[in-house]
Amino acid sequence: MTYIIGTGILKVGDHWEKSLRNLAAEASILAIEDAGGVSVDYVIVANSLSGVVNGQENLGSYVVSRLNLKGVPALKVEAANASGAAAAIVANSLIKSGDAKRVLVIGVEKMTDYTSLEDSNAALSTLMDSEYEAFHGATLDSLHALLMREYLRKYQVKREDFSYFPILMHENAVDTPHAQYRFKIDLDAYISSPLVAEPISMMDVPSPSDGAAAIVLSEKNEGPNGSVKISSFGQATDRISLYDRKSLLEMPSIRMAFNRAVSKLNNFKPDFYIIGEYSSVMGYIATEELGLAERGKAYKLFMDGEAKRSGPTPINPEGGSKARGDPIGATGVYQLAEAYLQLTGRAQGWQVNGARRALVLSIGGVGCNSVVHLVEGV
Repeated sequence: MTYIIGTGILKVGDHWEKSLRNLAAEASILAIEDAGGVSVDYVIVANSLSGVVNGQENLGSYVVSRLNLKGVPALKVEAANASGAAAAIVANSLIKSGDAKRVLVIGVEKMTDYTSLEDSNAALSTLMDSEYEAFHGATLDSLHALLMREYLRKYQVKREDFSYFPILMHENAVDTPHAQYRFKIDLDAYISSPLVAEPISMMDVPSPSDGAAAIVLSEKNEGPNGSVKISSFGQATDRISLYDRKSLLEMPSIRMAFNRAVSKLNNFKPDFYIIGEYSSVMGYIATEELGLAERGKAYKLFMDGEAKRSGPTPINPEGGSKARGDPIGATGVYQLAEAYLQLTGRAQGWQVNGARRALVLSIGGVGCNSVVHLVEGV
């Protein structure tokens, strides 16, 4: 069995004064200290955009050099927004194979090295099909706008029905110390928000951000501040291009990853869900793919308060990618670190009371690479 035994989380935001390596090192040191100062046998770095934005690859050696861990095996894992979750799968596999007893998993991204919106959009476009989508001018935001247009058309919902998702995310982020946007919004703020790709507005998607989070995985239940068991995981992919899919509003990779994860367990009922959405519409689609709402009805879960921390189906108690922030390649590690804090009762201010089990969904690209982790406190 594999356990998360410690974590380190930096506040998501604009870290102008810190380099990519310093962000990674700071989160790593916090995680190792939280795990009791243990040694690690392997380092896995999750990142998506360093080669484009920072002009730096070879992140395994880059990070362990800063940590003074000469000789420790290290590598980078990339799977767009799901890079962190994929890195955890690699680390888990190393432990289960007996090749490592403890693995440090670091998620790091530094987007503010690009200061123009045009550059940021170009970087994010590498998460799409560069030949058939980005080359013709599509951006990540515009693809999510296509999803929202189709959702509006097919299910006959109103644009303001998408407001319930970011409103709750911002409400949750107020109490989350490491969140980027710790302020509430209302319907008026949502409706008046500038459009970035009609009908997607600034309130529907996260901003480019910096961040780093780290977790220590171990073969033993040895966390001095509590341990969380990785009970199961599942991963699946889909065609990268939207034009090549049967439906814009179905994300089979999410459903397949979920089914593969739950098929290994009996009667695993999460007490909360952490969903790595990039937009309000993806948040709704993911909620529906997980079976938490009927298709076209996810907004009701958020409108009626069921998805609140105190509700029967808490979703993103930390604020999600929208309000916690979305440091692309690091987001999956943030999600697992947040689940760890929840399940060890250390999510002060943003705790889901009595939480013992969680489902963590990371979504890479526009639903083309999904990872589900099922984790529980011990």
